[in-house]
Amino acid sequence: MNSTMSGAAGPGANLSALRSHNAALVLRLLRDAGEDGVSRLELAGRTGLTPQAVSKITARLRAEGLAAEAGQRASTGGKPPTALRLVPGARHAIGLHLDRDELTAVLVDLAGTPVAARTAPFDFGAAADEAMAAATAEVRALLADAGAGGTESEGAAGGGAGGAGEAGGAADGVTGGPAGGVTGGPAGGVTGGPAGGVTGGAAHAGTAGAGGGGTGGAGTAGTGRATGGAAAAAGGTGGRAGGGAGDPDSAGTTGTTGTTGTAGPAGGGGLLGVGVAAPGPLDHGSGVLHRVTGFPQWDGFPLRDALAERLALPVVLDKDTNAAALGLATAGTTESAAYLHLGTGLGAGLVLGGDVYRGARTDAGEFGHQVIQLDGPPCGCGNHGCLEALCLAAVARGDRKDAARLLGIGAANLVRLLDIDRVLLGGRVVLADPEPYVRGVAALIAEDSARASRPTVPVDVVERGGRAVVEGAARLVLAPLFALG
Repeated sequence: MNSTMSGAAGPGANLSALRSHNAALVLRLLRDAGEDGVSRLELAGRTGLTPQAVSKITARLRAEGLAAEAGQRASTGGKPPTALRLVPGARHAIGLHLDRDELTAVLVDLAGTPVAARTAPFDFGAAADEAMAAATAEVRALLADAGAGGTESEGAAGGGAGGAGEAGGAADGVTGGPAGGVTGGPAGGVTGGPAGGVTGGAAHAGTAGAGGGGTGGAGTAGTGRATGGAAAAAGGTGGRAGGGAGDPDSAGTTGTTGTTGTAGPAGGGGLLGVGVAAPGPLDHGSGVLHRVTGFPQWDGFPLRDALAERLALPVVLDKDTNAAALGLATAGTTESAAYLHLGTGLGAGLVLGGDVYRGARTDAGEFGHQVIQLDGPPCGCGNHGCLEALCLAAVARGDRKDAARLLGIGAANLVRLLDIDRVLLGGRVVLADPEPYVRGVAALIAEDSARASRPTVPVDVVERGGRAVVEGAARLVLAPLFALG
């Protein structure tokens, strides 16, 4: 992860985007500080923001329930500084992993900690309506498992009421950022920024942000209805629209109050949205599937928008391997790595320079479709001799040694091509018996490194194991809140 955090911007910077970015930087530091918290003075020092700007941002975060006091620091003379911490349960996100034969759903809090999870059979070969209905039903069941039942007259997902200089909502910089910020779409949906972001269902008219905050103009009231906690998925109606999006230096006006919304999980914070991880190829920016290997009927299907309409929640779509890579990047555990996923297919998620690398068309990481045998067996992608076809054939005949050797050949090619620092293995095939895969891949990379007279690269099993993809999917929603991803 990039180590420098700065609130500075060049000439002509968009002030609304800058405020969003600055608030996201503060939220990230609050998250990273854990229960001990961090003082406003420390926040100013680490972000490069003025103490006055930090005070305004933290006041808004506290008003919206995202931050709370964490005790006082020791005094160095004068009044002891008060530490602030993130309130993890203030908001939640859902991660959804759509595999070719199985669906996994998880509900996480702002810290990424799982609250509830479900796994069910899933048929990627079913008709689109049937598949979307199954996914929608599992999301609703997940929320029921988490106890999403209480009601709040002002909708937990809404932005806080805006007092002087404390207007709630997306334009206050709480729920968006330039790389995936959340703003009101033309039809009242929630539309992500240039990096591909978040689209809400058309059922929620108005200009509500992902957290429910209104996005009205300077000093005006935000309009529309927010998603009051789990209301959209549970069939309830929206709650408060959140504070107005006026200039934070002046008094913001409060959005109107809608009908009773449904509270978030167990009566806690509201839902920010759903992150969906699916097999590629797909387009992260448009939320559209391409010719998924073995399932060409999905080509051109707008999965993101279809699911958002059913759930009336913001949705982000990405490849399963990218979701896992995002989990690595947002955890700050590596600057340069490849996540290799061997399950019902074979793909890679890349972390380069501390960020997920998707490529211009989300086509980076189609690792399984490098041709390594020109006269090899046919692959579902249309080529012959693809690494995925060869590796899955070895798995099918129970030859783990050969499957690991083939995976190692591909991994060595990737290490040589990108000069990455670390290789992480995951997917149900690897996780069922990790040792031969870790040993086999490490041996092939070491042999190749020795021939090139360079240090070898460590090979490990991904930290989150079988949850790496689905929890990474939830982070697709959380990451922009912390200026990540």
